[in-house]
Amino acid sequence: MSLYEDHVLPHLINRACSIGPVMKLRQQLVPQARGDVLEVGMGSGVNLQFYNPDRVNSVWGLEPSEGMRRIAARNVAAAPVAVKWLDLPGERIPLEDESVDTVLLTFTLCTIPDWFQALQQMKRVLKPDGQLLFCEHGCAPEPGVRKWQDRLTPAWRKVAGGCHLNRPITRLLESAGFEIESAESLYIQNTPRIAGFVTYGVARKPG
Repeated sequence: MSLYEDHVLPHLINRACSIGPVMKLRQQLVPQARGDVLEVGMGSGVNLQFYNPDRVNSVWGLEPSEGMRRIAARNVAAAPVAVKWLDLPGERIPLEDESVDTVLLTFTLCTIPDWFQALQQMKRVLKPDGQLLFCEHGCAPEPGVRKWQDRLTPAWRKVAGGCHLNRPITRLLESAGFEIESAESLYIQNTPRIAGFVTYGVARKPG
């Protein structure tokens, strides 16, 4: 891992992913988590403050970036719930089958190299009556915006930790076998449209 990826990029991502409108979306979504939680791509731990300790037993925080885990130390220490780190990529979740009640996925799916394998792993560890809570930026509905997302993604990935601007979030979830229970989309205020189209909601394993 380069100096940029380990020491500079984590701070840039933390800043971008904790602006006011993004935090409002997190505050709306995270309290829905319940039981034993797996948060994929915990990053700097900005979601931790929003967990409801009356609903959540503990949180597995999967985050392969050592730089992100360093930044997260203060948030982990102040968390209202117990947090246990997993430092492997999303494609290799080291948990038992059907062992978690909630999978939380916020601004992470864009960066996972093998998104299909990672989603299969999330589905594997999720209990039959579990829920996947997601809030992800991705492919915009307007052709003009999508064109620029496609054009810029190859260069964007190199400077933004592998982030794809153009992944169709609900389509990816469905292709991995999840059923979308609810989903809403919007553009984040004061954010370039190529990076600001967000979809959030709840998905479940097929009954």
